[in-house]
Parts: sequence; C-alpha cells; structure tokens
Amino acid sequence: MDLPSIDLGSACTVPPPAWPPLCQPFAALGPEFSVPVAVSPLPDPMLVACSADAAALVGLQPPRCTEEERLWAQAFGGHVDTLSGGSRATVYAGHQFGNWAGQLGDGRALLLGEWPDAENGRHSGGYPAWEVQFKGSGRTPFSRMGDGWAVLRSSIREFLCSEAMAALGVPTTRALCIVGSTRPVRREELETAAMVTRLSPSFIRFGHFEHFSYSGQTAALQRLTDWVIARYCPQCAGQPQPALALLHWAVARTAELLARWQAVGFVHGVMNTDNMSILGWTIDYGPFAFIDAYDPLYTPNTTDRSGRYALGRQPAVAHWNLLALAQALLPLIAKPDDALQAVDGFRPQFVRAVQQQMAAKLGLEQVDADDGVLLQDLLDLMAANRSDWTLTFRHFSRLSADAQAAIPPELAAQFPRQPQAFAAWVRRYRARLQRERRSDQARAQAMDAVNPVVVLRHHHAQAAIERAQAGDFSEVRRLLAALRKPFSPDAAHAAYAQPPAADAPPACLSCSS
Repeated sequence: MDLPSIDLGSACTVPPPAWPPLCQPFAALGPEFSVPVAVSPLPDPMLVACSADAAALVGLQPPRCTEEERLWAQAFGGHVDTLSGGSRATVYAGHQFGNWAGQLGDGRALLLGEWPDAENGRHSGGYPAWEVQFKGSGRTPFSRMGDGWAVLRSSIREFLCSEAMAALGVPTTRALCIVGSTRPVRREELETAAMVTRLSPSFIRFGHFEHFSYSGQTAALQRLTDWVIARYCPQCAGQPQPALALLHWAVARTAELLARWQAVGFVHGVMNTDNMSILGWTIDYGPFAFIDAYDPLYTPNTTDRSGRYALGRQPAVAHWNLLALAQALLPLIAKPDDALQAVDGFRPQFVRAVQQQMAAKLGLEQVDADDGVLLQDLLDLMAANRSDWTLTFRHFSRLSADAQAAIPPELAAQFPRQPQAFAAWVRRYRARLQRERRSDQARAQAMDAVNPVVVLRHHHAQAAIERAQAGDFSEVRRLLAALRKPFSPDAAHAAYAQPPAADAPPACLSCSS
C-alpha cells in the first residue's frame, strides 16, 4: 500500500509535520507573468491518498496515523498559510484543437512556490527544485466561465495517472496527494470538490511563450526565454542564438516523450499547446486513457469528434504544436528558416526513439533496417484482432525463438480473428530473433522490464472512483500500490492486470474528467 500498513486509529508517535518553507522565484519575472490569488480552502478536507514516492522527492514523510492524515488534509486542502500564503496564477495562451484560443491561464490551479529536490536533482532528472501547485483551488482571474474547482472523479484520475506514468518511466508531473471535501460542484451532475497537489520542475507550457509573442510583448518573451534557459537548459545560454537552442532542446525532449507515450499505449486526449510542457514532460491529465484493444484511431475525448488527438495521430500533433512554439519564438530567432529546420528535426528524432522503444518491447537489442516493416505488420494484425496492447507485448516474452515451439496460448488468444496470419508473422519474428545473441531467458527478462503488467485501465480507475465517491478511499490506495510496481507480477495486484470485459465500450470522457 502507498500508506504504511498500520492501524490508522492508533496514536501518533511523531510530532506534527513541519512544512518546509516555499520560495516563489516565478514572481520575480514580473507582474505580466502572474498575479497573486488566494487559495479557496476546501471545507471538511479529508486525505484521499498520498504518494510516498512523490513525498520523497521533496523530503516529506507521508502520514502514518489518523492525526497526521488530518494534518495533511488541512495543509493540502488549503488551510495552512505556510503553504498557500504566496500562491499565484500564471497567464498563458494556446491553440486548442488547432484553433487560436487567445489568452488562457491558470483557471483552477495556483503555483504555491517551490521546494528543493530532496537529493539536489537526483530525483528530478537534474533539476534542483520542484514547483508545488494546487489544482482545484478556486477561481482566478483566468477562470473565464469556469468555477475554479476540480471534482473528486477527475482528481483521482490525475493523481493515479501521474504516479502510474512515473513508475513506467515516462516523464511526467507528479502528484503528492489528493484531498477530498464536501463542497458541492456542478458538472454533468452534482459532484464534490477535490484538490490535487502537483509537483514539477516547471509548469511552463508552450502557451506561455505564445501569450507574450502573439500579444507583442517581445521584452517579456525574451525575459521568459532567458529564465527558462537559465533554470532548465543552461547549456543553451552559450549558443549563438539561445532561443533557437531552446527550440532544438524542446523538440528533442518532445520527440522522446511521444515515443514513450506510444510505447505504453497512452492517449493524452487534449494535446493543445497550452497542455504541452516546455520540459517535454506529460502535463494535465484530462480525458486520457491507456489503450486496451489496439486502435490507432482511438481517442477517449468525447469532444474530439474529428479524432485529432487519437493515439496514432499524437506524433503529428506534437510536430504541429512545436511549429506553434517555433512561431512564438520567431521574434528571438534571426531567420525563420532556422526555426523551421529545428522543428523538422522532430520526425527523425521521434522515429529513432520509437523504433528503440518498440525494439525493446519485442526483445530486440538493436534496430535493423527491416524491423519497421515487421513491427507495422504486427500492429496491423493487432488492430484487426483488437489485441490488448499491454497484455500482447507482455505475453511476447514467453515466446521461444525455437521455430518448433508452440505459440503460448495466452499470446495466441490475442489474435482470434486471424490465427494463421499471426502464426505466419511469428515465423518471421523468430527468424529475426535468430540474429540476436541473447537466450530466450535473457530476452524474456529484458522484455519484462519494459512491458508492464499493470497500467491504469479505465475500468479499474472507475471502480476506485465510485468507491471514493461513496466515502471509501481504500481502493484508490490499493490501485496506487499496484501502479507503483507496473513491471512486477504480484498476486495481490493480479486483478489490476485484467482488461475490461470484451463487450465493454472504450473509455469516453469529457474535459471535466
């Protein structure tokens, strides 16, 4: 379990937590970038769950008894000035579904400040600090028609997926904890409000650059660019054109991110430019899904009627979004062709990264020239047979390279419509394996290290949400424990590896999700 397995009704044996002081360097950029906004505390706050892994990033000890849970709920429900006294909302803009949306901004999130990384950058990939953000903390000047609240349902999904993605090795914002409340919130129906505390080295989005560029605030755009470079990619500062170097950096990191999304079967659902992190990290978990039956045209977003953000289209959208970022940076780049050339580097970098990811999933130590055709033919078979993405690749590790060995029945079962075509593909795959040096056992071990058993499937998340809405948070915590160890078969978590029923409809979620 994420929380220690003790009697939470027992008395505390440690003093109440002393929350580390927060610093707020973002405010120093100037009033054009953010405004102070008070947190609206949640009434009757209750701790739904806490991530021990995320707490360790900033040196916090997760709660160990009922009283400490109460203190965490108060603190991360907005009732402790030490944490929420300096909160700010940042302004940004963005393209939404390919259309310019103009000024946006933190409509229901507040930046509290930052805490140092507990081990001086080791946890964060080299960044020395974590920005701390409340999501669902009330209206801000950028809320537009929204109320600024987040509901328990969507907050649980974001909390669980943030930590699931981190355990899978996908760059992502983190979720420290989730706090529920009795505050009523109207969405499609009446729900209750909740708040997620998020961590990231930075919450800067492509849309931050778009806002200052498209509104003609070139000096502010330069200040933002210099600030990002100094804090997150100082190697760009020494280049002849630092802004162009930053663009190259963002292109490379976004290409790697998209390759990792594709490899784990993750569909973001709302890849607007305001939901793209300049760090190349996953940000803003709305109507997302991990794919069950493979369908490259699947999107979980009910408002994405054209399928713009479908699984197979995510790389192309990332390229489009990078073009928008390049356009925003043009005032700081000498020649437009230089910016275009930087973005043109996305495709070869993504192809190389996804080939490496998929080769590892198939147990191949190196990428050969004909591997792309072999992989595409497998994907076509998976689409035609509605093969489960996660289970299919996990079962491949049980397939022997021996041409005379039987195909494992659990793997064959993923191709019920075209068993002969799949058997023919296996013969080609086994011939390819003959060029590898590893034994079946060594290859299986390597494959099991990159092909998860457990991902956050929609039906398991929904079961946890329904119990939480009834006041029982135990399933959220059990599911989190399983998601923290996605590559390790565990009898206690076996149920979370199960796909939905064959006749279950795919996840369809609104942006309130």
